Amino acid sequence: MSQDVDKIKRLVAFKKKLEKRVEELESELRELQTMLETVNSVLLEKGFKRAEIAKAPAVTETLPLKEEAEESKQYYPTPTVEHENIIALKATSGEILANLYLSENSLRVVLAEDKDFNVNTPPFTQFLIERVLAKMQEKDSELARSGQTPPDKVFSYEVVQDGDAVREIVIRNVDADRLRELKSSIRWTLEKMYEKMQNQS
Repeated sequence: MSQDVDKIKRLVAFKKKLEKRVEELESELRELQTMLETVNSVLLEKGFKRAEIAKAPAVTETLPLKEEAEESKQYYPTPTVEHENIIALKATSGEILANLYLSENSLRVVLAEDKDFNVNTPPFTQFLIERVLAKMQEKDSELARSGQTPPDKVFSYEVVQDGDAVREIVIRNVDADRLRELKSSIRWTLEKMYEKMQNQS
């Protein structure tokens, strides 16, 4: 009898692991779909037709998925940690794009001072602001209106600019799941902006 109980416990534990992994994969899939939509919309703006996009060969983007998600879990502080953790976001070339300062439930993205990240350079506004940050804020605002979450726990963000140059992004009420998505989305956005800057120079 005890063997059956142990077996059931192991199965339950395994089931929980599977469910957690499924949630992680679904989150990654949603993120990739959003990025793909953004890339398609940018291509359409440049004069490509949808048929041409569909025929184009697949390009493997250097996107932060499983490895960086695991890294985020390691660096994300528990509620008892008061000091900030710092994560450097780097391009595939090794160039530092920004530093992420993580505290208990907030995130400060301080962009590299030696790079001029312009607010008008795609995909900053079209993707990061409109499709990632604004969507998270809208979702939490709806939950607050329906009483499902306290108003002071609503996700919010602020972009600090010097003219058109983006200097910092301050994000509040960030949980561990959103941290993973934000980290990968911000790095991807900044790398695309940096590539455009390189091509223009």
